[in-house]
Amino acid sequence: MDRFENPPDEELRALLATPRTWAVVGCSPTPTRDSHRIAALLQARGNRIVPITPRAEAVLGERAYPTLAAAAASPDVEAIDVVDVFRRSEEAGAHVDEAIALGAPVAWLQLGVVDEAAAARGRAAGLTVIMDRCPAIELRRLSI
Repeated sequence: MDRFENPPDEELRALLATPRTWAVVGCSPTPTRDSHRIAALLQARGNRIVPITPRAEAVLGERAYPTLAAAAASPDVEAIDVVDVFRRSEEAGAHVDEAIALGAPVAWLQLGVVDEAAAARGRAAGLTVIMDRCPAIELRRLSI
């Protein structure tokens, strides 16, 4: 399989510049963890954060859900635009499959998270898939 190619900068810029609802899979309640810091940054930029973690009832003032399916079934969550995965590469594919099942338009696998087969499944299902990238780094790089 060829090396995965992320969407072009114009598409990333449009994605990051428009407020969306981000389900942050693996969102830690611990402020020093990367998942918490990135979720806080996204929230500060006007995005709604839906923390997905069985380890907390709330993160960053938002109700946390133990699974993506539980969040999607909640009347408090209208739609999930981006499934942002902070899990090990070997666990990421299951979350991409959940994003496909939920009809989320974007799956974002964080820096260091690589699952090319899952990315290919996501793309084949019509999702925009970003892999091995960090929104904070992309925001700076793209000057958004």
